[in-house]
Order: sequence, then C-alpha cells, then structure tokens
Amino acid sequence: MDLIKIAEEAFATKKEHPAFKSGDTVTVSYRIKEGNKERVQQYRGVVISISGDGDKKRFTVRKISENIGVERIFPIESPFIESIVVNKVGKVRRAKLYYLRALTGKKARIKEKRV
Repeated sequence: MDLIKIAEEAFATKKEHPAFKSGDTVTVSYRIKEGNKERVQQYRGVVISISGDGDKKRFTVRKISENIGVERIFPIESPFIESIVVNKVGKVRRAKLYYLRALTGKKARIKEKRV
C-alpha cells in the first residue's frame, strides 16, 4: 500500500489551480501533442461535475461547439494542463449538472453569482 502512495506522489504535478465548483465557466489550457509538434488548446465551458478525491480528482467541462454539446473529462493532476482560469462563477443548487444535456439555447444558461 505504501508503494502505491510513493508512486502517486512521484507522478503528482503539485500545480496550484484556482478553486472552482459545478456551474462555473472555466477555460482550461491543455497541451496537445500532434505528431512531433506540441500546442496549447483553450477549452472553455461549464463545469458540470467534479468527482473523485485527492490525486484522482477529475472534472467534466461541457461546451457547445457548432450547435453540438461536447463534454471532456480532465484529471486535476494531469501534467498536460497548463492552467485553469475561472471566467464566471455560476449560481447553481446542484453538484452534478447533468440536466444541462437536455437543454438548449437560453434554457441552458446559468445565472452568474455576484461577487
């Protein structure tokens, strides 16, 4: 059991990310490798769920791309994440926002929390 923890600590990135929760609109800068080239892709969308604990924590971001909903799961401790920027703080009453999958247009909007 201790060997597993030692291995997890060795691969941990120890990056500091801002605190965010479900309903927030975030921009994730993700490093992508294409052949022998590397580039950073910006992925902006609404966080619909956060699951896991500790090093295995991951979050799902949903965005609309050309009228099609696209979801992507990012591990928090991924070495490919350059940065996470919180653009808007959402006002929601749920931890998992899976109901947004069935909504389109103005119904799918989330109110912004005044800070």
